[in-house]
Amino acid sequence: MGIALMMFSCSDDNENDSPKGETYNTTYKITDAPVDNAEIAAVFVTVADIRVDGTSLESFNKTTFDLSALVNGQTKTLGNLQMEAGSYSNIELVLDYDLDMDGNTPGCYVEMADGSKDKIASSSQSIDITDSFEVFATNTNEIIIDFDLRKTIKEEVGTLESDFDFVTASELSAGLRAVNKETTGEIQGTVNDMENTSDKIVVYAYEKGTYNAEVETQGQGESNVRFANAVTSAEVGGINNSYSLNFLATGEYELIFVSYTQDGNRFYFNSTLEVESTTGLDLGAIQVTSALQLSANVTVIGPSS
Repeated sequence: MGIALMMFSCSDDNENDSPKGETYNTTYKITDAPVDNAEIAAVFVTVADIRVDGTSLESFNKTTFDLSALVNGQTKTLGNLQMEAGSYSNIELVLDYDLDMDGNTPGCYVEMADGSKDKIASSSQSIDITDSFEVFATNTNEIIIDFDLRKTIKEEVGTLESDFDFVTASELSAGLRAVNKETTGEIQGTVNDMENTSDKIVVYAYEKGTYNAEVETQGQGESNVRFANAVTSAEVGGINNSYSLNFLATGEYELIFVSYTQDGNRFYFNSTLEVESTTGLDLGAIQVTSALQLSANVTVIGPSS
């Protein structure tokens, strides 16, 4: 009887424990922050493989898509992977610079407003994303890869024709981030620029306390990237002069509003802007929590002194 009771007890304990190595369906999607160049109509990238901790995504086939169209929260599904719950910190995007998904050349290129194509390439065949992200014990995990074109595409200056390339391998890695959608929120708003201070306004979101005006308003690194440490950015536009900062991980943020002037088809940095919240929101300490959409409407006072 004692043996029988012991066997029953062990069986009962096993039924209550979660199966070791249980996995959960995890979907991977890609999005983008806008690029600061009016001459660029589209940026096509061909991804040949996607690996998470060395394992390729299931059902993923080589695909070519326009990154520049995936703004304001728009995403493209890349594939799925059965994953154990836990923390991960390595996603690798393998690119094909030469051939697109249909076998045409080039594989990665900038399409200009006049319809011409300019091939883009890098010294590295793949991009390593080293952001840490969580997979939860649920089948609704969505991992968002934010491919920030503003930080990852550079234009060679001094040439008669536009010549674009990816930034250096280390800058390219820093220009992408990964986050589980379940842990993110968003900030949306409108900008009232009654004095028409700018031809274009861009909103940059920084983790609270990380914005340094003296550093960020200057080009940084080998590729001279301005506002390099912003988590993400959004262009103000549309009928209501609205903007949307999407997939922000839980935490505190500060918003920086920046004025650009247009010369021909190009926009140039003018100045940061002094703005005032119309709802009393502290724009230097905005608390973002998961599944929360915050409204941050502002009025432009003028250029920052």
